[in-house]
Amino acid sequence: MRTVLLFLALCAVNFSFAQDQEERDDSFIRDNNKTLLKIDIKEPFMQVAVKCNDFKPAAYEGGVAAYKDILNKYMYAYLNSDFYALTGDFTFTLVLDAKGKVVDVKGMPKVQNSEVFFDDMQYVVRRIKKNWTPASCGGQPVASQIKVKMNFSSMSADID
Repeated sequence: MRTVLLFLALCAVNFSFAQDQEERDDSFIRDNNKTLLKIDIKEPFMQVAVKCNDFKPAAYEGGVAAYKDILNKYMYAYLNSDFYALTGDFTFTLVLDAKGKVVDVKGMPKVQNSEVFFDDMQYVVRRIKKNWTPASCGGQPVASQIKVKMNFSSMSADID
């Protein structure tokens, strides 16, 4: 009987230690061919206001969190980061027309190889088919700009 109780006690202790969970950072590193990416998109997005007494900012269906999720997903899927290894904070300005469509994407700061990254980001943002609800001034839709800040890190690795 003691042997059975000792065995059950050891099983219970092992099982309890096996249930310990570590906190995971799901946004950390994903493998993209031979390039490791880390993307951290910051909230809130900054709306560049138009001079107007009754300005209403542009909005995305589902809010900033929904746009952030789809942007993050598309960046991992469509960035061709084999051509650049960048690390740092970047700001992208999404230029919206009066219909809420993204018509341009501008990236800053300009560093070595960042132009290729900025071109890739234009492609990524244009792949998102859902438009924004446009900003309005006095009840009339107007063109606007939204600034998206992110920390981006890409490292090339030879896995062969």
